[in-house]
Amino acid sequence: MTPEEFQLGNLEIVTFELGLAMTNSYLLGDPDTKSAIVIDPAWNGEQIAGAALDRGWQINAIWLTHAHFDHFGGVSGIEKSIDTPIPVALHPLDLPLWQTHGGAGFFGITEFDPGPEPTIDLETGMELTLGKTRFEVRHTPGHSLGHVIFVSEELGAVFCGDLIFSGSVGRTDLQGGDWNTLLQSIREEILVLPDETRLFTGHGPPTTVGKERRSNPFVTGEIL
Repeated sequence: MTPEEFQLGNLEIVTFELGLAMTNSYLLGDPDTKSAIVIDPAWNGEQIAGAALDRGWQINAIWLTHAHFDHFGGVSGIEKSIDTPIPVALHPLDLPLWQTHGGAGFFGITEFDPGPEPTIDLETGMELTLGKTRFEVRHTPGHSLGHVIFVSEELGAVFCGDLIFSGSVGRTDLQGGDWNTLLQSIREEILVLPDETRLFTGHGPPTTVGKERRSNPFVTGEIL
């Protein structure tokens, strides 16, 4: 699908839907500094790197919400497209999952290049920046042991991986998943945010905290 581009505060965002699982990958660029980061490069890393090059952006880091294969299958393509090494950030509890290629074999994928091993250990409260925009890392286990979200209060936005979706939530039947833990993470890290906070999810369309608070059946308790 054709990437979608929009403005979020001072940042420009390019969204890709990539790979077998149609995973959302996000290229965030700061127009003032021309620096960029990628959140969850699912697949076709060359395409993501090309989009950055077309805009004159330099990708300085890759942030992973978690280590299921469909959220980092494009890391190697980005690395091969750019001359300098790019640090990859991941919560250490998901490193064992990364080391087993994020369950790719379980889905019949026998050839998988994970790219370079993550070198930035994410943890709750860590501050990440892109230009002048700050993001806070929050640990949100349940979909995987080391799942995190990236929260920017100044943008009123969360890049939430597979924690919650529009009208749904992340699955818990894969390695490291736990249903009660997932719901607790949603209650403690998503529902505490203002209703207008935008949620940029790992799959499907973006949504808001208020919409999910009112109508998500997993949140309202209609589905348990």
